[in-house]
Amino acid sequence: MKTALKTSNPVRLVTDCLVIAVAAKNKFSAEAKEIDIASGKRLARVLENGDFDGSLGTSLMLQGLEGVKAKRVLLVGCGDKAKLSLKEARKLLVSIAKSLLSSQAKDAHLALASLALAGADHYWLAERLAQELEDASYSYSTTKSTKAKASALKSISLAAPKGTSKAKIDTAFANGVATGRGINCAKELGNLPGNICTPTYLAQQAIDLAKGNRALTVKVLSEKQMARLGMGSLLSVSAGSSQEAQLIVMEYKGAKVKPKADRPAPHMLVGKGITFDTGGISLKAGAAMDEMKFDMCGAASVIGTMAAVVEMALPIDIVAIVAAAENMPSGKATKPGDVVTSMSGLTIEILNTDAEGRLVLCDALTYGERYKPASVIDVATLTGAAVATFGSHVSAMLSNDDALAAELSDCGSASLDQVWQLPLHDEYQHLLDSNFADIANIGGPRAGTITAACFLSRFTKKFKWAHLDIAGSAWNSGAAKGATGRPVSLLLEYLRRKAA
Repeated sequence: MKTALKTSNPVRLVTDCLVIAVAAKNKFSAEAKEIDIASGKRLARVLENGDFDGSLGTSLMLQGLEGVKAKRVLLVGCGDKAKLSLKEARKLLVSIAKSLLSSQAKDAHLALASLALAGADHYWLAERLAQELEDASYSYSTTKSTKAKASALKSISLAAPKGTSKAKIDTAFANGVATGRGINCAKELGNLPGNICTPTYLAQQAIDLAKGNRALTVKVLSEKQMARLGMGSLLSVSAGSSQEAQLIVMEYKGAKVKPKADRPAPHMLVGKGITFDTGGISLKAGAAMDEMKFDMCGAASVIGTMAAVVEMALPIDIVAIVAAAENMPSGKATKPGDVVTSMSGLTIEILNTDAEGRLVLCDALTYGERYKPASVIDVATLTGAAVATFGSHVSAMLSNDDALAAELSDCGSASLDQVWQLPLHDEYQHLLDSNFADIANIGGPRAGTITAACFLSRFTKKFKWAHLDIAGSAWNSGAAKGATGRPVSLLLEYLRRKAA
């Protein structure tokens, strides 16, 4: 999509769709006042008739306004506050994106120079607009006979206050598009059925991402290679499946390093990639089991994030590891009570084969030690307890480093992809005690999200680490069933700060 910064008078601007903001209680923005005067008080009459009230997120499309060059005028409500918060601005932009994409407008201009934002500027507005347009444009149709129809919208321009840099606006638009595409990449991978999106398929997506990009290299470890490394924990999960597990390692070297200088320690992302989770021998209930194709959304978010990193060409070194496997019951499957040896050497009593995500992650985390990472963030649809605690709005976060946790929390607020920290206190560790191994893979019915993170913490003693449990935020159920692409925007916010 083409983007531009324009300062033209909205009345005289030739465009398929002109977007102007109207506040509640009949308060016009400066741009709306100009349109109202030029159209012979048409906007005032619309408000008087009650067709539109300016409440936040509402919209009304007007056709052929007399005295105005634009073919359409989209009124968007910005509420009754003098300045919009980031959340309120997002609601406004989502409304704009959906209205534009559902129209037949080929180009649009947002006359929002006078829109006041709290804690943000028009560069943020441009970036978020591009992200929401990409996000709203996604529609799954890969396995449907009728494919999704592309939107007519091909170009968009934005008005901004005097002194706004065109180059910075262009960069903001480009970053927003990259973020939106990364989110859509994660959504697409999450939405694919388990018979298509297998561990091998995920590996191929990573390989394809690296094609033509010298900064990104990918290697994929087979089960034989993992066995030689002693990854008995990860391999115990795939034991019952005909699909071979894959450990996918993406190395992105974007940091600007002087000749002969040492490269900086990379930041690391680790994604849980259970491409279908039946629970194994500890079989799940049949109701909603189809949604267990979403159990690889942690991996999907890591791959989507890396796709955006490559598109943005971020000047930072990153290692992304995806532990991909399918958890199936069979005569070869791991049984409750089995004891396996992880790559770290710790033995694990598998009391419940449906607590498999931590089993693949622990070996991936141990493998990651060789890179001596500056920080590690793992992303996983790990526990039902996280869903019970936070629902779908907030992701759970636990960390062995308070500064890292605080930074991720701030990144969550800035990206509008929020997390909330839970305690990782030593008092919970004893719940994982086993009579037959160094550690059990579950800790009983209470504090499930915390004990799952306690399990992972046993394998993260050599680096700063945070765990994001996205079991509630990774996908929606019901009529709007589908992957959300979270927490791609949060991860990108963190990595962009580290690259700055």
